[in-house]
Amino acid sequence: MRNRGYSAYILAALLIGFYSILYWTELFSPFAHALFGKDKWFLYGSLYTLAILIMGVRFIFKHRDSRYQILRTVSIMVVQVVFAFAIPIVLSAFKQKQFFFSYLWPLKIEYFYPQVIMSYPLPIVIYSFAASLIVMPILGYFYGKRWYCSWSCGCGGLANTFGDPFRHLSSKTLLSWKFERYSIHATLILAICTTIIIILDNSIGRNLPAFHSFAIVIQYWYGFIIGAILSGIVGVGFYPLLGTRVWCRFFCPMAALLGIIQRSFGRFRITTNGALCMECGLCSKYCEMGIDVRSYAQKGHDIKRASCVGCGICAHVCPRGVLKLESTLSRSDGPHGVK
Repeated sequence: MRNRGYSAYILAALLIGFYSILYWTELFSPFAHALFGKDKWFLYGSLYTLAILIMGVRFIFKHRDSRYQILRTVSIMVVQVVFAFAIPIVLSAFKQKQFFFSYLWPLKIEYFYPQVIMSYPLPIVIYSFAASLIVMPILGYFYGKRWYCSWSCGCGGLANTFGDPFRHLSSKTLLSWKFERYSIHATLILAICTTIIIILDNSIGRNLPAFHSFAIVIQYWYGFIIGAILSGIVGVGFYPLLGTRVWCRFFCPMAALLGIIQRSFGRFRITTNGALCMECGLCSKYCEMGIDVRSYAQKGHDIKRASCVGCGICAHVCPRGVLKLESTLSRSDGPHGVK
């Protein structure tokens, strides 16, 4: 990070400070009540949505010559406004508990907690389980991670809009890749284990006070470390220092699960034509997931990495049309493991 300017550290400090104040104080509550008559989380949701909309328009203008980027960004904006902001407000207006339809398990881990999900009407319960356990893996098989991480997810939406100016800062080092492989799968395992513990606690916790206490501790620390520290403070606060996909790349359990599907047997990959590659390196420079795309292109190897979110920027910035996003079974993958 030696090449980061002072402005990057100042902005990172401001973002980290904002999330720290949001999570652990009530400083924003009076402003939220005065402006909207709501709590601080409504204010945060409004700012979050506004950031995606404003920076989404900027992104569309910047990449206006790419139909894929325009459609992808419009999708992000619509999903955020409708499913992650407007519908929860409407539910609240009708005295119903808010539900964020664009967030699925294991990203929104509490939607599999029995005491949480069973408090919703039956259609929402069915949706939560069906979308997470059936729709998500099917779409992951056909379209890879991109259908969610780059077209639907609010976390990815903020990264691809508000975080776009920082995408080139993602580390391409071998050390980062090794850390990524362990950290993201460790978070997925932790999410699965936490879910199982909470489900068991709802079944046997009343008869086992020690286990119930243990479950409460696990639930608290998962929310504190994963939900607050990693997804918020680190995930967004470190945009100006580590790039825009810190949370998605290193810690998101949904990205880990979809990555396993994509890498192991999914149809999505980025095909390459090494004969056309001029080794300019723009594809690697602007890969927000830290993939050294150029090394694949030079060898003519298809890219089927678990970390790839299919944002398509590598193909968009390539001056020779070397890269192409495809969902196919007809082409051989070629050797993998190139970094």
